[in-house]
Amino acid sequence: MTDLRPGVLFDVDGTLLDTNYLHVLAWWQAMHDAGHEHVAMATIHRSIGIASEGLVQHLLGHGDEKAVEAHSKRYEALRDKVTAFPGAAELVERCAERGYVPVLATSGKEKDLDWMLPAIGTKDSFAGATTSSEVDEGKPSPDLLSGAVEQHGLDPKRTVAIGDTVWDVKAAAKAGLPCIGVTSGGVSEAELREAGAVEVYDDPADLLERFDDSLLARLIG
Repeated sequence: MTDLRPGVLFDVDGTLLDTNYLHVLAWWQAMHDAGHEHVAMATIHRSIGIASEGLVQHLLGHGDEKAVEAHSKRYEALRDKVTAFPGAAELVERCAERGYVPVLATSGKEKDLDWMLPAIGTKDSFAGATTSSEVDEGKPSPDLLSGAVEQHGLDPKRTVAIGDTVWDVKAAAKAGLPCIGVTSGGVSEAELREAGAVEVYDDPADLLERFDDSLLARLIG
């Protein structure tokens, strides 16, 4: 039996890529396209991190495939605005250098990896990815993170999730994993800690700078 390996499960939107507010705009436009003009941008922002179908259910109290499809079209028009946060690629590379298996665990679809990985800028450092296309329920369900642990042969006792929303933190807790939070997605440190984040940093560059004092350094020894 192959030994289980230590891993880091990286969220993408708002954690490695500065995309949360682009998603807010795309969802706001999509809600208008689908006839839901009452949904405010602030409300949408607090829902970012939930997979698309679940996000619509969370916002409206019911599903609406038209809104989901409209978001895909609206967001595609904004993709040329996507940039990686400072230190994003370097943080992934540092984790790999220290012996972790870096894995993307994103609420995006499998097809999104075609543009996400080049945008992050360190495709070869990832051992793989698990997307919402591969699970029945996205975040805040633990399925995505639990699936990534199993799929990539990771040791849950030495695996850490990194995310920027309360949904990331809650999903990690349900999966039995500690979660390091970053405030780069627009969610405050207080909210992330209240949700259960074990540590909180400003962004990938901040975590990279303080790596040796972080859970990532302590956990792997």
